[in-house]
Amino acid sequence: MRKVERFMKEKGLEVGDHVRIIEKENGNTSVYEGVVMNPYELSSGETLTLKLDNGYNVGILVDQILEVEVIEKAAPREELKFEEVFPKKPGLPSVAIIGTGGTIASRIDYKTGAVHAAFTAEELAKAVPEIFEVANITPKLLFNIMSEDMRPEYWVKIAHEVAGMLNNGEDGVVIAHGTDTMAYTASALSFMLRDLGKPVILVGSQRSSDRPSSDAAMNLICSVRMATADFGEVAIVMHGETSDTYCLAHRGTKARKMHTSRRDAFRSINDVPIARIWGDGKVEFMRNDYRRRTESEVWVDDEMEEKVAIIKAFPGIQPEIIDFFVDRGYKGLVIEGTGLGHVPTYVIDSIKRATEEGVAVCMTSQCLYGRVNLNVYSTGRRLLKAGVIPCEDMLPETAYVKLMWVLGHTNDPKEVREMMLTNYAGEITPYTRFDTFLR
Repeated sequence: MRKVERFMKEKGLEVGDHVRIIEKENGNTSVYEGVVMNPYELSSGETLTLKLDNGYNVGILVDQILEVEVIEKAAPREELKFEEVFPKKPGLPSVAIIGTGGTIASRIDYKTGAVHAAFTAEELAKAVPEIFEVANITPKLLFNIMSEDMRPEYWVKIAHEVAGMLNNGEDGVVIAHGTDTMAYTASALSFMLRDLGKPVILVGSQRSSDRPSSDAAMNLICSVRMATADFGEVAIVMHGETSDTYCLAHRGTKARKMHTSRRDAFRSINDVPIARIWGDGKVEFMRNDYRRRTESEVWVDDEMEEKVAIIKAFPGIQPEIIDFFVDRGYKGLVIEGTGLGHVPTYVIDSIKRATEEGVAVCMTSQCLYGRVNLNVYSTGRRLLKAGVIPCEDMLPETAYVKLMWVLGHTNDPKEVREMMLTNYAGEITPYTRFDTFLR
């Protein structure tokens, strides 16, 4: 037993107790109030950890604690049935919330100090009670994974779950998702959900619900509002600026996480956001070319070829990288080229070999903004002759998911090219707008 566990036992402290601690360090006395958290497993075991009332954690060396006062003992958590807490309200639309393990509606588990998805009625009520004034909510926890562990097979499961919910009467679906790979999932759903006539909204949070600066509550409220709007596409809803003024709805195939930690990390690339959702609940559409709500029955086109890879071009890249994927039976490659869509010229022979052996090779740009054009320079023209498909202004992630979906339907090179250059879900804009750069 470590020192902190012995201290807690001697003082009768339990995880979850609300306490007041008096500490003396270097002759200075400090007072802390907070909730006792489980000692970190990887620590030396000499520190008592509190979750302060302001949401931050503090570690206090046991040897420096002068006095401990238990303000309130931890109460056992009572699970309530969802229907008992939130009965259906006549006149409100119905929105399902699918959890995949993100922190959008989360709680602190004081046994471990970890943040867990909150999808029981009581947890949702405590996390974001405002959503129940917007719609009748049906929550379902489908996965409990980190977003970096998302897989194509999970996209398929999410798509079928969404389709079933919409076809069984839900007016919209919100998918709580980790932000790191949210754009991949949004793109996959955009291609797989055919004849979609209702909103499918992916939402996440950059900062978990236990932090004072969390964006979780507002993002979830805005996403539920967007899920009740006159809209029939897949979109990502996240903060539109660092303050809590509004959220933005980005088309599922044109959104990208552009910052590691800012609350307004998501941007529409080469495109304008679909809508602005204000804090007062108003949904302000920012464009007219979006699909309106219909009562069509959605179906899932889930044929996906998983042997597809993304390769980034860089100075010194070796042709053997292309050969590696070809030799291992990959069916498609998406290259993030430099500038207009280029690679070192000495790599082109390996790319030609790939296309001759039936591997679809698609070109996107590392610049993200702008459009691939292989007709400007000789390198680009050589790539065209080698059979490379220029992916217009598609994001690399979107092109990757789309190529998986396309190859799930055909391996014929002409058909693959035709499908990759067909705009199915707003992934290709008809022309490059001057007002979308770093918008």
